[in-house]
Amino acid sequence: MTQPRKTPTMADVARLAGVSPMTVSRAFKRDTSVSEATREAILKAAEEIGYVFDSAASSLRSQRTDFVAVTIPSINNANFAETLRGLTEGLKVRGLQILLGYTDYDIHEEERLVEQLLRRRPEAIVVTGGKHTPRTRRLLENAGIPVVETWDLPEAPIGHVVGFSNADAVRGMVDHFVARGLTRIAFIGGDADRDTRGTDRREGFVAAMQANGLEATRLIAAGAPPISMREGADAMGRLLDSLPDTQAVICVSDLSAFGALTECQRRGVRVPEDIWIAGFGDYEIAEVAVPALTTINPFPREIGAKAAALILEVLDGRQAGPVTLRIAPELMIRQSSR
Repeated sequence: MTQPRKTPTMADVARLAGVSPMTVSRAFKRDTSVSEATREAILKAAEEIGYVFDSAASSLRSQRTDFVAVTIPSINNANFAETLRGLTEGLKVRGLQILLGYTDYDIHEEERLVEQLLRRRPEAIVVTGGKHTPRTRRLLENAGIPVVETWDLPEAPIGHVVGFSNADAVRGMVDHFVARGLTRIAFIGGDADRDTRGTDRREGFVAAMQANGLEATRLIAAGAPPISMREGADAMGRLLDSLPDTQAVICVSDLSAFGALTECQRRGVRVPEDIWIAGFGDYEIAEVAVPALTTINPFPREIGAKAAALILEVLDGRQAGPVTLRIAPELMIRQSSR
């Protein structure tokens, strides 16, 4: 019977490179006390024998894990992917990695994930949104590490915030439409409690319509988040059947707006001649759609980059008190509105 090969150790690397095991450890941790020439020799030796640095064991000794925990509601949403990209690029300059948790727009699942992630003693934690269960708030408040809430402007921040008001962003779009003479405007989506940011967008729509002295009754439910293109098309069909005099529709996301656009095309309803359509998120699909979709760009990558920079400032002791960094979403007027 063939005996399993012995796993290479740090001592094996040290012998091959002609250095001490401590120097090997420092080299893998990018310690500046190790010269580049020595580090290259150590990495070459490790590659030659197939050695993989045991970061878990190192963390136990140093009390540092070198990762940042992150929770997002969706793993197939391009905006959240961009936020993760900004975070990753910003944190890697310090050798920090991301440990990701997927909540599926469920604050109770977020609670479970936050507890599990905190057990692994991350250097910091980034959560999406500012609405949590009471227990999640307690866990985060007592975590003893930097906490950053993103994609929202919570009324009672737990720690640091990098985000924007979803309600205000939609208010700006409504005001733009009303200024162009539209009065019969509908909203698709944001009807489910699970998507708190979608709910905020819906509430922003209602508040803006009322502030302009208009009825805010053209509210079309589109299902549980994340709302798909198919669900957007279905909601648009129900809107056209029940309220055919609608002049414009604002959708909770670009995906639902694209679905609404295709439903209009199936029915021979011209966009923007017969009805205007707008979304939220400035996804790639909004720009390449025909006609291109009016939308709101929330700068998702900037959210991640700013959160990463803030975390590094706090870990370095350059930032003490809680900080709120406001992102300014941009209204992108394209061909689906005039």
